[in-house]
Amino acid sequence: MTHTLPSMPTSRQPGCPFDPPKELIEAREHGPISRFPFPDGHQGWIVTGYDLARSILADPRFSSRKELMKHHPTVDYGDIEVPPAPPGEFLLMDEPQHGRYRKPLVGKFTVRRMRLLTERVEQITAEHLDAMEKAGPTADLVTAFAKPIPAIIICELLGVPYADRGHFQENIDKFLGGEVGDDELIAAYLEVQRYLTELVAAKRADPTDDVLSDLTDSDLTDEELQGMALILLSAGFDTTANMLALGTFALLRNPDQLAALRTDPSLTDQAVEELLRYLTVAKQFFRVALEDVELAGHTITAGTTVIISLNTANRDPDRFTDPHALDIHRQDGGHLAFSHGIHQCLGQQLARVELRVALPALLDRFPTLRLAVPADQIPLRPEAADIYGVKSLPVTWDV
Repeated sequence: MTHTLPSMPTSRQPGCPFDPPKELIEAREHGPISRFPFPDGHQGWIVTGYDLARSILADPRFSSRKELMKHHPTVDYGDIEVPPAPPGEFLLMDEPQHGRYRKPLVGKFTVRRMRLLTERVEQITAEHLDAMEKAGPTADLVTAFAKPIPAIIICELLGVPYADRGHFQENIDKFLGGEVGDDELIAAYLEVQRYLTELVAAKRADPTDDVLSDLTDSDLTDEELQGMALILLSAGFDTTANMLALGTFALLRNPDQLAALRTDPSLTDQAVEELLRYLTVAKQFFRVALEDVELAGHTITAGTTVIISLNTANRDPDRFTDPHALDIHRQDGGHLAFSHGIHQCLGQQLARVELRVALPALLDRFPTLRLAVPADQIPLRPEAADIYGVKSLPVTWDV
């Protein structure tokens, strides 16, 4: 019998801020795929199993095109026409358009190039830890540490002037944080677009040593460069910022894992991968079937929307031993936190560098770091947010 998830969960269980909503975990217990009736009446599916999620993400029979994403899991928008993705916003495109935009960027985000950034990440991290220590012994880790480090790095990579970083960060927060109304969200998006229009024009007129300037020496139009820059700025900032804050929260709530990492810093790489799996801040993606497809004994008809629940897939007991435990010694890797297939996160190596540098540095600088308020008082981003995380993380330490 086919299981049906009657509605999309809007919150997580009290006391379980790191686990997917219980309804998704229960859906996975019924099998890797469940029926999902969208609020507008569309009969779709939700995938919660690891193997099935991974296969769909790599299957060209499932589309990422924006104009096909007509159904929202929590809101009935009626019979609206969704326009294609603006030029350059390649996450919402299929091949060959997707490849045209992604290909010029691949060489800019290689493992080697990102590792060369390590020294700069170390410098920025140390500067913010110095400021925390000087202002301490309390801080909001989100504003003092988690947001500024990836914001500075991605702005420097793309050539955003330092003086403009705060304005950019504020508007990115608004349209990815899931907490403002539609009017404010649209206004923030348009403001970022306006700024990027001016930035691209400035790079064309006076190129500097950055990725965006490099891209001006190509056949890409200004509009295409703006769209590509928007994707890189948004993804390169918000996901890593939330991983730094939520990852610290998770370690503080799992003192045995925190102690193991402090005792053996060689576990840092494993710890980062496990935190990525365990938290999966980019929770879900959407795909639309371009033709009838047989999946796990079910026919997904052409035009049907499929929700891929990555955070639930990364807790699949058929793939991971004791999946709901944070275990930095875990050997069964291969998580989907960066997605999979042609849309696998372009900046994943940059995110890894930032996490591998910043988290150990924070724990080393403040050996007595702890929450400054009870864990149940930590304000969480709403489940509707594109990227999950904490809104603030008050911490303290001994001086």
